[in-house]
Amino acid sequence: MTYDRLVCANCAAPVSEGRCPVCRANRERLQQENHFAGLNPVTLIALLAILIAAVALLAHQTA
Repeated sequence: MTYDRLVCANCAAPVSEGRCPVCRANRERLQQENHFAGLNPVTLIALLAILIAAVALLAHQTA
């Protein structure tokens, strides 16, 4: 999950802005837990498509 869409229950601001200590703490926690937290879904889909294409190319070359 990306944290750019999360809203803080403490200050009602986006967590990605880090306006209050609760936002900043949760933003740090999410960044440490998930290395892909800063990537948007379009980037993740593009990376997945590249990975599938690379596997398909490798399978085609070995066959």
